[in-house]
Amino acid sequence: MEQEQKLKTGTTTIGIICPDGVVLGCDSRATVGNMIASKDITKIEQISDTMAVTIAGSVSDIQLLVKLIKAELKLKEIRTGKRPSVKAAANLLGNLVYSAIRQPFFPGVAHFLLGGSDEIGFHLYDIFPDGSVTEINDYVCSGSGSVFEYGVMEAEYIKDMPVLKARELAQKSVNVALQRDSASGNSIRIVTITDKGVKTESVRRVSYELK
Repeated sequence: MEQEQKLKTGTTTIGIICPDGVVLGCDSRATVGNMIASKDITKIEQISDTMAVTIAGSVSDIQLLVKLIKAELKLKEIRTGKRPSVKAAANLLGNLVYSAIRQPFFPGVAHFLLGGSDEIGFHLYDIFPDGSVTEINDYVCSGSGSVFEYGVMEAEYIKDMPVLKARELAQKSVNVALQRDSASGNSIRIVTITDKGVKTESVRRVSYELK
């Protein structure tokens, strides 16, 4: 019963990889059972100057893992004198998630989408709740609203689309999920990662007609 009442993000998140950047999107609702606990929770966290993650799952568990990955990335940068690659960050976060679920006192679930840039280019990774890490070459969705997002993405995604077009599609996909998934809702947040850095913006729900 105690576990059922744990604060969860419900969640609709998305990540799209582009030749000129990465787009991450999410909603802003957190739930406890059938109750909306928060209408303005942050579900995209910047973990370095060039990387960010979307979050889905149990809030307290996710907050701890985000703090750990931020600290580990900063320590690696101090020790080596250079920023860790996106692949290294994804593998590190995957190890943290895997280690966490092996602990008896850590019963939560955490699902991350990690996007970022490094010397090689732009990258997007799916860090599943079991700690597995998968590099994504097009797009990925997570959370309770992901089934609705995938419907939009399968119909409208075009490979190698530019960041500006991917941003519009991510916003549309999240918005469609918000209209159908009761555990997701309120505002939409979009993060773009380009050569200019990490940019975050919030947009209100808008009405779309699916074609």
